[in-house]
Amino acid sequence: MSQQDEFHNLDDNGDGLFRELAAGVTTRIFSGEQAMLSVVTLAPHAQGTLHHHPEEQWGVLLDGSAIRVQGDEEIAVKKGDFWRTPGNVPHTMRAGPDGARVLDIFSPPRPEYRKAGSGFGTT
Repeated sequence: MSQQDEFHNLDDNGDGLFRELAAGVTTRIFSGEQAMLSVVTLAPHAQGTLHHHPEEQWGVLLDGSAIRVQGDEEIAVKKGDFWRTPGNVPHTMRAGPDGARVLDIFSPPRPEYRKAGSGFGTT
């Protein structure tokens, strides 16, 4: 494997492993040995499915605006905001009027995200 294979770009929509998570919600996944990155794009007003998984997750809102649903709270987030979601806490995201783009970081990597497909996995 070339060192060049270890470099990626957030704006290259052809890079990464593609998954359709829900209507209007897609992701490109980059998996390492101990961590996994997921670049999620949400269409305007699109919403993911409430789900949970054992892996810890961090999220960074790269563009747009959204409501982060985490546990029993709904928290408005704007570009530059980031958050931590402990394992097994139910969560999802609802995009604002201009849509949203989120960088999610998982540790350890989520096994169901190591292959192309659809859906969030564990619910």
